[in-house]
Amino acid sequence: MAVIKRFSYILIQLPMANKDYYESLGVPKSASKDDIKKAFRKLAHKYHPDKEGGNEAMFKEVNEAYSVLSDDKKRAEYDSYGRVFNGGAGGGQGAGFNPNDFGFDFSGFTNGQEFDLGDIFGDIFGGGRQARTKRGRDISMDIELSFKEAVFGTERTVLLTKAAQCERCKGSGAEPGTEKITCTTCNGKGRIREMRRSFFGTFATETTCNTCYGSGKMPKVKCKECGGLGIERKQHEVRIAVPAGIENGEMIRMSGLGEAIPGGVPGDLYVKIHVKRDPVFTKDGNDLRMELKVKLSDALLGNEYSVATLDGDIKVKIPSGVTHGELLRVKGKGVPQEKGKRGDLLIRVSITLPSKLSGEAKRLIEALRKEGI
Repeated sequence: MAVIKRFSYILIQLPMANKDYYESLGVPKSASKDDIKKAFRKLAHKYHPDKEGGNEAMFKEVNEAYSVLSDDKKRAEYDSYGRVFNGGAGGGQGAGFNPNDFGFDFSGFTNGQEFDLGDIFGDIFGGGRQARTKRGRDISMDIELSFKEAVFGTERTVLLTKAAQCERCKGSGAEPGTEKITCTTCNGKGRIREMRRSFFGTFATETTCNTCYGSGKMPKVKCKECGGLGIERKQHEVRIAVPAGIENGEMIRMSGLGEAIPGGVPGDLYVKIHVKRDPVFTKDGNDLRMELKVKLSDALLGNEYSVATLDGDIKVKIPSGVTHGELLRVKGKGVPQEKGKRGDLLIRVSITLPSKLSGEAKRLIEALRKEGI
């Protein structure tokens, strides 16, 4: 009677397949097992629901196709009958379906066969069974600079409250002067192996040990400061080196200065730069621009002007006959570059006209007009 019930359930759950598993994986019927595995890895990576733009339905479909075509016996049954009778995925059941969730026990279908999820999925996103290195959270902050600081570069020291390596135990989690022993939770393996039974067999999954965080060692005596975590949350002084010529809105990435986590590496610190506007100067690549007001008489006859720059006051010669809007270039007074080089200072001449003229001035200008000037 038990056999009839079992077979009856299979007939209900595994109807004639209407999917072409070869088409699902994009391989011909003559494809080798390696070809099938490569195709599956590529598609599973593409459709994985945890990825941006993933497709859960397609992920289940390629998983279903792979579970059949990667098994010689299931593949032979599928090629012959268009479906699988031995408890495989060939009846349209998607990946992750577990009849045990409904109160049934189908462990006898797999004859005790064990499947390790790491064999199929582990190397798709991280190189087989090799555990990924855990990484702390990235943090960000904003700093405001004057225009001059942005041009020449500067240093800022800030205080950040964040999780970082414990100063007392130097990140080991053990009280100074004490040793570390084999982790009693994972027996020194660094990972915890769990077995789960499902309709497709017994699946084995591995997770990082929460006691030793994957190291296989634990403190014999926990650090009094951090309680054995190896990290503590407190204020830390961070020195930020701002390079010369940085632009408004740019980000500085400081690797490893983010949040720390037990058994992993710290995240990064991102510093967003805000540059104040300057009333005189603007940047043009590696050059600086400014405007200089010049009297009409000086534009006609020439003169020397004292100009305030970011380097201090300099003397600029105004050539006779200079025109309104003309650019005067002062070499080496722009933005610092590599190897000691600098951009230039570009001075735009703005000729100012008098609002009122004296009688003598009018007479002189009339004389110039008669000369065609």
